[in-house]
Amino acid sequence: MAAAAAAGPVFWRRLLGLLPGRPGLAALLGRLSDRLGRNRDRRRRRSPWLLLAPLLSPTVPQVTSPPCCLCPEGVHRFQWIRNLVPEFGVSSSHVSVLSSPTEFFELMKGQIKAARRRVVMASLYLGTGPLEQELVDCLESTLEKSLQAKFPSDLKVSILLDFTRGSRGRKNSRTMLLPLLQRFPEQVRVSLFHTPNLRGLLRLLIPERFNETIGLQHIKVYLFDNSVILSGANLSDSYFTNRQDRYVFLQDCPEIADFFTELVDAVGDVSLQLQGDDTVQVVEGMVHPYRGDRAAYCKAANKRVMDVINSARTRQQMLHAQTFHSDSVLTHEDAAAAGDRRPAPDTWIYPLIQMKPFEIQIDEIVTETLLTEAERGAKVYLTTGYFNLTQAYMDLVLGTRAEYQILLASPEVNGFFGAKGVAGAIPAAYVHIEQQFFSEVCSLGQQARVQLQEYWRRGWTFHAKGLWLYLTGSSLPCLTLIGSPNFGYRSVHRDLEAQIAIVTESRALQQQLHQEQEQLYLRSGVVSSATFEQPSRQVKLWVKMVTPLIKNFF
Repeated sequence: MAAAAAAGPVFWRRLLGLLPGRPGLAALLGRLSDRLGRNRDRRRRRSPWLLLAPLLSPTVPQVTSPPCCLCPEGVHRFQWIRNLVPEFGVSSSHVSVLSSPTEFFELMKGQIKAARRRVVMASLYLGTGPLEQELVDCLESTLEKSLQAKFPSDLKVSILLDFTRGSRGRKNSRTMLLPLLQRFPEQVRVSLFHTPNLRGLLRLLIPERFNETIGLQHIKVYLFDNSVILSGANLSDSYFTNRQDRYVFLQDCPEIADFFTELVDAVGDVSLQLQGDDTVQVVEGMVHPYRGDRAAYCKAANKRVMDVINSARTRQQMLHAQTFHSDSVLTHEDAAAAGDRRPAPDTWIYPLIQMKPFEIQIDEIVTETLLTEAERGAKVYLTTGYFNLTQAYMDLVLGTRAEYQILLASPEVNGFFGAKGVAGAIPAAYVHIEQQFFSEVCSLGQQARVQLQEYWRRGWTFHAKGLWLYLTGSSLPCLTLIGSPNFGYRSVHRDLEAQIAIVTESRALQQQLHQEQEQLYLRSGVVSSATFEQPSRQVKLWVKMVTPLIKNFF
């Protein structure tokens, strides 16, 4: 049995390799193996290799070993990701991990003020308070200086937000940005993404506060000239003060900045364009997201985004070939001796995009593969502000061999805690989901391998998401995922998401990532059976009954 289980992953990969041009057959096999896996689970405990079945889904690129892998061990084992997305090699000296909302806010303001060529900001929404206004004022000041300079710059500002969230209320993201559009119409672009799934009668009937449950623009990228901040944080006051998130700053990385500029431009092109009179228009020649044909719109959006990914991947592959197959490969010392200001890379950045409405599932396939391939003795620290894992992710956590420590928000630091109306019950729904998962861990006897921890900090809320991977025998992580996805149904199926995989062999950067992980987990407590006996964890019957019906919407 052990030999069969070990041979399982090889079997599935070989089977998929036999079907290069038959996505329909691959999908059928995926569904059959899913069903077989579920039936087998009912009869006995999960077999880890059967959990690879979700990887046999249509429209997902085939993952193969890199043709010129430098080394099969260590960080280079992750080079297969470059078969799906562009690979950007950088020096770890260009990567900084931020730790606090204040640091994030101050860095953004400083970067806006110093920008000369471009500012690109993608977020769910822009808040309407004084701190958000301070950010808008920074943009206005920088735009003004660009016009008054002795040699006027061609500074462009592009902002991508979600239509439904950005239009909520009389004072909203749109009204905050209208003065910039009106004053600098040739330099400022504001794009509002509207999901193609909210249309017709559904769009008319769902109240304003709940229409965003159908799908959102959830990418969080903040870019200034050639520097980029990747985060899960939105542009709102709590994210600048007391809402804990994660943030990484990629300084002077022009290729990465170009990629994310092109990605935001692509999503912007399939979004509604805000006009100076607060109306919106479709880009000329583009299908309307909710009035036009849905299939035609999604097909055009898929092409627009995948063109960006594929062209960047081709460019980086050519660069990689020149770097590793020329006769003049430079070491760190050679580069320094030659006066090269850009040392040889010791860190690799992979942008992972998930846009299921457009049939783009790259982040999903990479995340599932990472969880599947995590070996016995490896440690995965996974965190999410909203613990609502997809069934595929739950199966992989419970059925694979690595150790997991999962950090989630306690009810008191959940962003919906104390909310009015039905939204106020959402923290209780998350408690119910958490308790169900904990019970599953216990029933499988996995308590020693899979541990839940709850973040708590007085006066704060928790929004951090991502993972850190520690290889067997290592006390430092060599890989992290950081960005917008929450590992839940919404992130995989409904929203537009982007994060990056950072793979590094730099001990200094690994220590930064380890310290980031430790600082978050130090503010947490281990979940046990006693946790759910506390009065604050008692979930009302109606919440338990409703949660299975609505869990895919929050």
